[in-house]
Formats: sequence, C-alpha cells, structure tokens
Amino acid sequence: MSRRKIVAGNWKMNMDLESGKELVGNLLQKLNSIQKTEVVFCPPYPFLSSIYDMIQNSSCSLGGQDLYWVEKGAFTGEISAEILLSVGCKYVIVGHSERRKYFSETDEIVNRKIKRALQSNLIPIVCIGESLDQRQTNQTKDVIKTQLQNGLQGLSKEEIKKIILAYEPVWAIGTGKTATPEQAIEVHQYIRGTIKQWYDDQVAQSIRIIYGGSVSETNARELLSQPDIDGALVCGASLKSESFFEIIFAAEQSN
Repeated sequence: MSRRKIVAGNWKMNMDLESGKELVGNLLQKLNSIQKTEVVFCPPYPFLSSIYDMIQNSSCSLGGQDLYWVEKGAFTGEISAEILLSVGCKYVIVGHSERRKYFSETDEIVNRKIKRALQSNLIPIVCIGESLDQRQTNQTKDVIKTQLQNGLQGLSKEEIKKIILAYEPVWAIGTGKTATPEQAIEVHQYIRGTIKQWYDDQVAQSIRIIYGGSVSETNARELLSQPDIDGALVCGASLKSESFFEIIFAAEQSN
C-alpha cells in the first residue's frame, strides 16, 4: 500500500512573526516542485492565522502544537480544536515528549486529546518514544507498547487510520543525536506490527509512521528512504528554509 510522505515542521517556542513569515515565504517559492510530499507548518499559536493566509492557496497545510480536550470554557491559556480549525489548521501535534516532561502529560491525557482532535476532524500527529535510560536498559519496545496501548485506547479501526504516529526517541530530540536508520526502522516495524496485531494488516499498512529526533538535511535522505518511515517531524532544521527544504526534497525523492 502506498502511503504519502509527510514532513511537518514544529517551530516550538521559536521565531517571531516576521521571521516566521519570511521563512514560509522563502519556502513557498521552492515548493512548487514538490508534488508527492505533504508539507505542514506548526508555528506558535499567535502566528497561525498569518501563516495560514500565506499558505492557503498552496499545497501546504497548517498544524497546531497542542490542544485541550474540552470544547470550550474557563481554561486560561489553553487552545481548543475548534479554535485551531477556525484559523485553518488541518493537523495538531499530540503527546510531544516536551509536553509529557514539562507539563506532566500522561498517556491518558494524550488519549483524551487524540479523541478530541478526531471528533473535531483534526488529524493528530501522535508522538511516542523512549528515553536514553529506557533504551540503554532494553525497554524501548515495552515503552512504545505502553504508550500505544494507553494512548490509542478506545479508538476504532477507522479512527486509527486517520492518525499519524511520530516515533521520536526522547534521547534524540534537540541533542544532535539521531537514531540510525537500523534503529529507527526496527521501532517503526515494531509499531506497525503492533497495530497489525491489535487491529489488522489493512489498518497497519495504511497508517503513516514518521520519524522525529534531530532530523537534518544531512541524515534525512538515509532515514526517509527506509520503507516503513513515512516522513519526518522536524524541529530545529524546520527553522531554516534551506535545511527544511532539503528534508522535504529528500522525502519527495523517496516517494
């Protein structure tokens, strides 16, 4: 089954509005040559509407960096699926390791957010991954299985097919360390095999599983050429137009 590659840029808490618009403007000039790869920008919340205005007539998509699991109400500082949709978002990142670490998000909270996104017709990019200590003590597959089991609890086959899973080994995020293609593909295959076991082969073959963790223009080609890696969630390199385009181009060539 052919799965369309996707490359999403997570700006995290970086850039100001003008530099963000300059970045996107530079990229849009180059992206006309990209036909087979979906490109997603995930800027900070205040920039979403401005970035959407720039990309709405292009093939690029917009994503939020998080959402709350309640439709609306007295939740100061939070953002709802409905707000994200109203400014043009198609995707939303859920369960990033920084949300888990710094904001104490549990698998159960991630599960609520996934369900809220799906109910609102947002596509969740669900992050999972192990710490360095967990990898060194051979717990990677156990950690991944637990995060999947708790995070995807209660989802139907049709709902599972709509989500994107992002394997982001915590030890590789922002550290300059990257999983080798062999390490990445082993986990991606384990994730796909687990989905097959819990659902069926059709679901497992249709779900997109992307890689994140210090993805750069120097390692993207080797990572994205692997058959079970369906794209990338890019952080630092997504803040530089040339680097981000090289990663997108690597995905395009691997389709």
